[in-house]
Amino acid sequence: MPRLAVYALLVCALTVAAAVVSFARGSWLGVVWVLLAGISSNMAWFYVRRAKAERDAEREATGATS
Repeated sequence: MPRLAVYALLVCALTVAAAVVSFARGSWLGVVWVLLAGISSNMAWFYVRRAKAERDAEREATGATS
């Protein structure tokens, strides 16, 4: 898994924890944390898909079959 995807997943987990704490304390700031969690999870998904596409393109360029 690409390093940026790992970092994005870490940020996602931290923002989810921050949202839970924020909502537990009765603060509406948790909404912002939920939105940040959504963005970071989309970034992680993007980086994983991009790495897979690059790996597949490299295999096709070298003529390797799976």
